[in-house]
Amino acid sequence: MQAVGTMEATAPQDRALVERWAAQTAGPLLDLGCGPGQWTAHLAGRGHDVVGMDPAAGFLEIARRAHPAVRFRDGGVEDLDPAEPWGGILAWYSLIHLDPADVPAALARMHACLVPGGRALIGFFAADDSPRAQPERAADRAAKAERVNGGAARPERAADGAAHDPETPGPEPFPHAVATAYRWPAETMADLLQRAGFTLEHSEQRTDPGARPHAAILAVREG
Repeated sequence: MQAVGTMEATAPQDRALVERWAAQTAGPLLDLGCGPGQWTAHLAGRGHDVVGMDPAAGFLEIARRAHPAVRFRDGGVEDLDPAEPWGGILAWYSLIHLDPADVPAALARMHACLVPGGRALIGFFAADDSPRAQPERAADRAAKAERVNGGAARPERAADGAAHDPETPGPEPFPHAVATAYRWPAETMADLLQRAGFTLEHSEQRTDPGARPHAAILAVREG
C-alpha cells in the first residue's frame, strides 16, 4: 500500500484529470487545502506556476520539508483575496471538512478569486444522488425536527439556507481520520457551484475497489 500524501497513492484517473485541467488553464494555479503538498509539487514539476495553500501548520511543515523548491503559504478558503485572482483553483478533497452551511460561501469566494475564464476543479466524497436511497435518513431528520420544534416540524434548510423538501439528497457526515467529513451528492454540489456563479464544464463519479465513492467537478468562471 502506498503512503497517503504521495502521488503514488493517487488514482491514475485523478492524475489524468488534474493534469488536463492544469494544462488547459491559463494563469497561476492555487492548490487550495494542499495538505502535505503532493499535488502542488506534482504540478510544479510539470512546469506550472502553482502555489500550495493550507491552514494546518503541520501539513505546511511536511510540504516544505518534502518539496523545498515549491511555494507554499498559510491560509484557507476564507483567506482568499479577490485582489489576487488565480487562473485556476484546485480544491481536491479540501472542502470535505467544511460545515455544509459554509460551503456556498466558500464556493462563492473561490469564484470571486478567479480571473474571468478561470477554472476550478474540486474533488470530494460522493453520496447517492437519489432521494429514494435516503428514506431512513430523511425520516430521521423529520422526526428530529419535530422533536426539536415541540411537535411542529419546520422545513429543513439547504446548505445555502433555502428551504427544501426533506427528501432532497443532501450532504452526509461520516467519521474521518482527521475530523468529521461530508459526502456530497454530485448533483447537489453541482447546483451549489452554479448558484455561486460557475458554469459546469465536466463532472465524473466512480468507486474504486476498497475506496469510498468519488466525484469531481470542473467549473468555469465565465468572462
